Amino acid sequence: MGAIAGAWQWLTTAANWAGEKGVWHRLAEHLWLSALCLALSCLIALPVALYLGHIGKGGALAVNLSNAGRAVPTFAVLVLLTLSPLGTQGDWPTIIALVLFAVPPLLTNAYLGMREADRDVVEAARGMGMSGPQLLLRVEIPLAYPLIMTGLRSATVQVVATATLAALAGGGGLGRIITAGFGNYDTAQVVAGALLVAVLALAVEGVLVLAERLLDPMRGRRRAARTGARTTGGERSGATGALPGPAAGP
Repeated sequence: MGAIAGAWQWLTTAANWAGEKGVWHRLAEHLWLSALCLALSCLIALPVALYLGHIGKGGALAVNLSNAGRAVPTFAVLVLLTLSPLGTQGDWPTIIALVLFAVPPLLTNAYLGMREADRDVVEAARGMGMSGPQLLLRVEIPLAYPLIMTGLRSATVQVVATATLAALAGGGGLGRIITAGFGNYDTAQVVAGALLVAVLALAVEGVLVLAERLLDPMRGRRRAARTGARTTGGERSGATGALPGPAAGP
């Protein structure tokens, strides 16, 4: 409890939030680094996954290769890149390590979402004369949207949490608060930095869940389907309750 109380005291001290070493500045660095890595990961993974899922070829190989990359620890990749000539290029070792970390869930979920789209709906759209791009944009991606967003949420939370490693390579972000706490033998500051990272990851997860619901291209149809199912169930229940009982005897 002493460490928690100390962390609370550290977080409620205004001086720890101001300046270049304060929480607000480190938070901005953390969000910028995470957003940049996610944007690059999406630009790499999503076009490949959507195209391979659309044509139905080569996806299994791409997914297996990307999943094999998960076996390599991000910290080990960061250390190797930092010791390479890229170590003198600012945040690039961290960016590359985080991009490699974020690509597998994005690629895997997007590809599986495309392949698990209702084939009857896809074939019906193709039979209506839709071109390949129309089929991809208007049918397959909306059907794959839930799994695509699942991969995005997973990759985002992982990147936000793992971006703390940037501090080990001399980068910015909330990880600098934790490393500074270790350097000063300040357990309260270490715990405070860890709490900030955890709260940020949970907040980002909540925002993405809300965005997923608001931006769902099939939201209206899914709501109508649920309403129809409840209505049908109510009608059946009402019909069952209205069945006449056995006639009373004289």
